[in-house]
Amino acid sequence: MGQVKQSTTRGRPRSQAAERAIIEGVLRLLEEGVPLAELSIERIARHAGVGKATIYRRWKGKEQLFLAVLGAMDEPEPPLSGTSVREDLVITFEAIRRRGLAKCTSALLHSLLAQAKSYPKLWDLYHDTMVEARRRRILAVLARGTDAGELRDDLDPDLMVDLLCGPMLSRTILQNDAPLPDGLAETIADGVLAGLRPRP
Repeated sequence: MGQVKQSTTRGRPRSQAAERAIIEGVLRLLEEGVPLAELSIERIARHAGVGKATIYRRWKGKEQLFLAVLGAMDEPEPPLSGTSVREDLVITFEAIRRRGLAKCTSALLHSLLAQAKSYPKLWDLYHDTMVEARRRRILAVLARGTDAGELRDDLDPDLMVDLLCGPMLSRTILQNDAPLPDGLAETIADGVLAGLRPRP
């Protein structure tokens, strides 16, 4: 089972320990082959050694809890350098590549993501929080690059995000067997940025 990332929620260490126990309890059940559909709050609480109230104090329901489990399986976003658009994009693309590799090598993560798609509320919550947060981060990089004259200012920022992230997302999400070699982040950044630089 992958290591659960440390919670960033403020609170007493005892509270953080309970949260980790709950998330690790869900992961253990999933490792044992229990599908998300059969994971009730009561069963999770019993497996984690806590009361149901302990879970409900942290999450409103299963969707929010499963979102926390998805977050625990994921690597935190790496800090951006802020020195150039290219460097920040390479850092961002490399994080996407690593998530793609993790999905390919971790049967548990692959299964969890596949099952999450069967829960519209969970999938929407995943996109509205984790995915949109990453998109906003890239938009901020592009805005900084446009203001600094590194990028052309005649394209819609959302379109620029799609142009930049599309190749890596295609390989990590749409193509299960696509190669994800070292240096791919740099290759994509350099290739797409060539068309997004200000025109002479």
